[in-house]
Amino acid sequence: MFAQLKPVATDPILGLMAAYREDPNPQKVDLGVGVYKDEQGHTAVLKCVKEAEALRLKQEDSKTYIGMAGDLGFNSHIEKLAFGAAHQVLLANRVTTAHTPGGTGALRVAAEFIKRANPNATIWVTTPTWANHISLFQAAGLNVKEYAYYDYQTKGLQVEEMFADLAKVPAGDVVLVHACCHNPSGMDLNFEQWQRFTAIAKERGFTPLVDMAYQGFGVGLDEDAAGLRYLADQVPELILCSSCSKNFGLYRERIGAVSIVSADSKIMDIARVNLLSVVRSIYSMPPAHGAIIVGHILDSAELTALWYHELAEMRDRINSYRQLIIDKFAAEGITQDFSFITRQHGMFSFLGISKEQIDRLKAEFSIYMVGSSRVSIAGLNHSNIDYFAKAVATVLKG
Repeated sequence: MFAQLKPVATDPILGLMAAYREDPNPQKVDLGVGVYKDEQGHTAVLKCVKEAEALRLKQEDSKTYIGMAGDLGFNSHIEKLAFGAAHQVLLANRVTTAHTPGGTGALRVAAEFIKRANPNATIWVTTPTWANHISLFQAAGLNVKEYAYYDYQTKGLQVEEMFADLAKVPAGDVVLVHACCHNPSGMDLNFEQWQRFTAIAKERGFTPLVDMAYQGFGVGLDEDAAGLRYLADQVPELILCSSCSKNFGLYRERIGAVSIVSADSKIMDIARVNLLSVVRSIYSMPPAHGAIIVGHILDSAELTALWYHELAEMRDRINSYRQLIIDKFAAEGITQDFSFITRQHGMFSFLGISKEQIDRLKAEFSIYMVGSSRVSIAGLNHSNIDYFAKAVATVLKG
């Protein structure tokens, strides 16, 4: 049986990671992997997580299953964090949430839930989108189409093309939209564009699927969720997939959540049963550790305040490096306009350089980025920013 298997292409990012690890150059720079790194190039455990973890280990008295929905305290916290504690969808009991193995797990559960609700649904994703979105949805048997989003020429959004595409989406289909810190472009919808998106969703009757993997990494926790909250105010139903990998630094704990917003509490009860049935058929029960850590942090005013501070430090470091990149480029005599970098949010940016220039950066300078020219801003620090700027200047000058 196994002899019938065919080779599968390596994920470009995983291949890039392997090449970086094997590169002996002491000046090598990894700008490919979407993981936050500090000034020392290290993905450290947050102090608030350390304290919550110590409390968790002290209080834990059982290793029994926690149920298909996961930790209910975590679920309540994540709903309030996303929608706001006083949002009408929470007050009206229209939301049901299951905590999942990471944001990727949330997306896969959402895909299977969509397939159950409407087997003929097509899911529409931005051009471009996170590389794993399409394969996740196709693995669940969903048809995937794309709508216009990023303009590679202007380094901004294809606003009118995007809304023209969305105006053609049939009722019953699903449209994926990034809540903030768009991966891979860093270009987000502004609030007026969220309003237009919402109006089209209501008019056409499609269901929004909001992927919020970076809440707090863009402008702020509330600001990054403003579009989602407005959307939830206006449409009868939506799906939210969220992650604690970035904003809590819990990458390897694999903690995320999928939330279903229904038109009323009765439909929500039916949605919950189906959501848990999907969970049961995939992994049965989620891991507990990371979710309870998040719960401990958000249960404590002191730890919550510490988390806000640490999250702001990460966000501010990324944002400061966006301007620093432009300053360093200018110092190296680069005249090409890179000002778009400061109009983006989150960890990622398309530099907009050619495949040949990307290959030269890798071959001559051991600077690693994916072929689209997407870079992870968090991979830069005080010890490599000058080297990076000089290398880019060299390849741009030919």
